[in-house]
Amino acid sequence: MDVKVLFDQAAAESQNLSERPSNETLLQLYGLYKQATEGDVNVDPPSNPFDFVSRAKYDAWAGLKGQTRETAMKEYVILIDKLKN
Repeated sequence: MDVKVLFDQAAAESQNLSERPSNETLLQLYGLYKQATEGDVNVDPPSNPFDFVSRAKYDAWAGLKGQTRETAMKEYVILIDKLKN
């Protein structure tokens, strides 16, 4: 099946997980989703040093710099599959 189709299904399924993933896993999902949909990070880091949430999200995405969109989609699908089981 096409990776994009599987990714879209996994993104929809992520809204219906039986348990809320840990913050670390949520950041992983966020980074993979952004890398899969937008590619390498294309925004400046948060300017407020006390905005820890935005900084963590930025770092999760920036940490995937150079990874292809297709690879990010595959990893996202695998992670959602693990969370469903």
